[in-house]
Amino acid sequence: MTVNAWESFFARLLNIGVNTVQGLIRIALIVAVAYLTMKLMRAGLKHLETFLVRATEKTETVPGAASKRIKTLSGVIWTISCGLLWFIVVLTILSQIGVNIGPILAGAGVVGLAVGFGAQHLVRDLVSGFFLILENQIRVGDAATINGTGGVVEDITFRTVVLRDQAGVVHVFPNGAITTLANATLDWSACVINVTLPFRVDTDRVIGIMRRIGDEMKAEREFGRVMLEPMEVFGIESFTVANVTLKVRFKTQPAQQNLVG
Repeated sequence: MTVNAWESFFARLLNIGVNTVQGLIRIALIVAVAYLTMKLMRAGLKHLETFLVRATEKTETVPGAASKRIKTLSGVIWTISCGLLWFIVVLTILSQIGVNIGPILAGAGVVGLAVGFGAQHLVRDLVSGFFLILENQIRVGDAATINGTGGVVEDITFRTVVLRDQAGVVHVFPNGAITTLANATLDWSACVINVTLPFRVDTDRVIGIMRRIGDEMKAEREFGRVMLEPMEVFGIESFTVANVTLKVRFKTQPAQQNLVG
């Protein structure tokens, strides 16, 4: 091998080494920037989480409910953000080492489209579950009626809501399939009582007695701690030739209406 050939070989080898070192430095910088971005995202989410908890806990009737809901949403946002960030990092690193990422992006788009068509019901459930938790429509322990089935909520995920009825039967509802939702214990509950009396009874006197009893209950420690407001008397609900029906309501803490009733 001639001197020129050796010089050309060493020049190419040196060029490869320099390019390799430059590529490794760029990759290290990309990873470092991604790591720093993760730290900043985490700190930002923590501050946002603390702010939202402080802003909502004043209006929460169930202690800790707002914190659990916000932490759940924060965890989902963090997972999605990290996955997207490292996907971009991997593509950037591949481009730095000379890999053509065009076919990879095209293939990812085709795979994403196929998965989207195949898992559209799953995506619908996840999106519905996200807004279900975000809007605080229902919580674990609430007495609710979902699609005509009543019971107590035992578990909530981003895909399903688990409801147990009075007979102990467990009903699992995909979030995307929930068409009607009635929550009897959101923020406050109410006990509505219909009192049927003979037609000739003095209803004003009966209402006065009922108000007095309601005030006495509100003054007692056992009932006063769960009663949010004094008893409301709506007056005569209906009447017939023989009877008259009065309607009253007690507004209570969530799920405490039966105790007061």
